[in-house]
Amino acid sequence: MSITVCIPTFRRPERLKALLEDLRSQELLPAQVVVVDNDAAASARSVVEESREAGAPFRLDYDVQPLRNIARTRNRTVQLAQGDWLAFIDDDERAPPHWLRELLSAAETYHADGVHAHVEPELPADAPAWIRRGRFYDFPCPPTGMPVPHNQFRIGNCLLRGDLLRSEPGPFDERYGLKTGEDGDLLVRLANRGAKIVACREATVREPIEGNRLSLRWLLLRAFSGGQEFASQKLRGRYGRIGAASASLFLVRVVGQIAAAAVLAVICLPTGFTRAAAWCIKVWANLGKLSAFWGARFEAYRRTL
Repeated sequence: MSITVCIPTFRRPERLKALLEDLRSQELLPAQVVVVDNDAAASARSVVEESREAGAPFRLDYDVQPLRNIARTRNRTVQLAQGDWLAFIDDDERAPPHWLRELLSAAETYHADGVHAHVEPELPADAPAWIRRGRFYDFPCPPTGMPVPHNQFRIGNCLLRGDLLRSEPGPFDERYGLKTGEDGDLLVRLANRGAKIVACREATVREPIEGNRLSLRWLLLRAFSGGQEFASQKLRGRYGRIGAASASLFLVRVVGQIAAAAVLAVICLPTGFTRAAAWCIKVWANLGKLSAFWGARFEAYRRTL
């Protein structure tokens, strides 16, 4: 079974170089690696050419998708991929040598159509103490082999059957081009069609957190975006049937959570910034949910977060 590794990239040449070096050291080598550059200036081209010249032990394909659109860029990686399985990894992540082997092993062991693996955040040494205490960048990961809850789907570390992806229109919805959530949208659609997507803790990759993300502003905007996408999917019935009564109850609950979290943020501030920040993040996540009721669109990729 051949594997293609799909990497969308945008102005991270040093991070991409490190990732390509990780892929050269895989215990189970991919048959193909596809890098699609979302920078019209083709800033990743020299990194890819350098890797080719060094003798990459896999086919290495590169293309430029000049329109700033994360979903279209991911779609281009799928179009170029030739493998039976497609492994997705972000250009700022680091993959240990056993990464691909563990992903494929989990797919075979659990007879799965997809494997959703953990991403472990790695804070720099100079990260503020309140951020270290808060663990704001952590994402939950179910035990290996367990189904992944729909609202936890991400594609930054994921293996999917190639034929499954090629049968899905898109497969990423390009209306998400400047938003986040194109990955969750696709994986929820696949799961609702009957795809079995299981968790895998053994294939964890590391994500070094960049300095421009070590701020309350970035955390608030991420929470707003995530809340908006969660509510949008819920109101569209992607997490189960929803009628007028359940939508109204959801709205009341969101408003109540905003009020409660705002009060708790104020109360907790004298006891420490970490707790206050955590409640502020909950306020913004629920404000994002509230915005989904009137169809607001937060375009995270139009901004520098």
